[in-house]
Amino acid sequence: MPKSRTPRLSRRGLIAAGGALGLVAALTACGGSDSAKGGAGDKDKGAAASGPWTFKDDLGKDISLKAKPKNIVAFTGTAAALYDYGIQVKGVFGPTKTADGKPDVQAGSMDISKVEILGNVYDEFNVEKYASLQPELLVTNTWDGTYWYVPEASKDKILKLAPAAAVGVGGDVSMDKALERTADLAKSLGADMNAKSAADGKARFEAAAAKVREATKANPGIKVLVGSGSADLFYASSPDTSADLKYFKSLGVEFVTPDKLGEGNFFESLSWENAGKYKADLVLLDNRTGTLQPEELKAKPTWAEMPAVKAGQVAPRVTEPIYSYEKCAKILEDLARAVQGAKKVS
Repeated sequence: MPKSRTPRLSRRGLIAAGGALGLVAALTACGGSDSAKGGAGDKDKGAAASGPWTFKDDLGKDISLKAKPKNIVAFTGTAAALYDYGIQVKGVFGPTKTADGKPDVQAGSMDISKVEILGNVYDEFNVEKYASLQPELLVTNTWDGTYWYVPEASKDKILKLAPAAAVGVGGDVSMDKALERTADLAKSLGADMNAKSAADGKARFEAAAAKVREATKANPGIKVLVGSGSADLFYASSPDTSADLKYFKSLGVEFVTPDKLGEGNFFESLSWENAGKYKADLVLLDNRTGTLQPEELKAKPTWAEMPAVKAGQVAPRVTEPIYSYEKCAKILEDLARAVQGAKKVS
């Protein structure tokens, strides 16, 4: 969801070689590489390895390169999805490693020692280091028509260095569509979507979706609240503006919908005194680094008094999914178990 709420990590970070002169030269040489060529028929099409590469992203931009890009830089979660399909990027930006040096949840299965980290928190992006990687393509997600984790202050410099492709994960987009588009992008970059690992991942996802449907039918009436905790506020999320929650809803999950949503209609901000405003049988709690987790939330009396919390019916929510079928299948399997095991307590 737009605007990561990570007060302990200074809102979702490095400085290195390249230097100002190198950056200026790179900006001059690479500016304008994004092309408006190609038509609507190119939307899901990547070119053969020996010819030009084209892709139409979810912001409606037609991207055209002389050859399939090899020097790819991506938002961490998007890079992790591409990795699951066999596409290795050179650099990443976004939550990649925790304070103790371990991979962040958004890094998925990637070996983070093999990528350049251009920024590890929100609004941090080392443009000089990015230029030194000689990027041919930048890839990220989009929730609201902007490039996720590309800082507004340096966006123009960044986007002059290489064309950017964005995959929609918010608004009218549901998880199944986000998965399809991420797979389209991976295929265009050389992934073999007929490989056993890819085929098995998709089959597992479809089976997991059926498990969620079965769980909601077998245990009807379970009300689910999606939330995120910070030091000062509890955020109650809408199920209608994020790709994952929209998809869960289509599978029969019954959500609590906040009635006073803020900008973008993503969530309602509640003081901790009012955190118990909405009653639910199951809470899906934001699992991102920097948000308060159940052990830390024990210090909040209103959290401890929530019916679902008292009943021990709290499950992690992967707020920013890695959009590969394998990773999203696991999310659905965990959701099915949480719904199936919940009791009415609200």
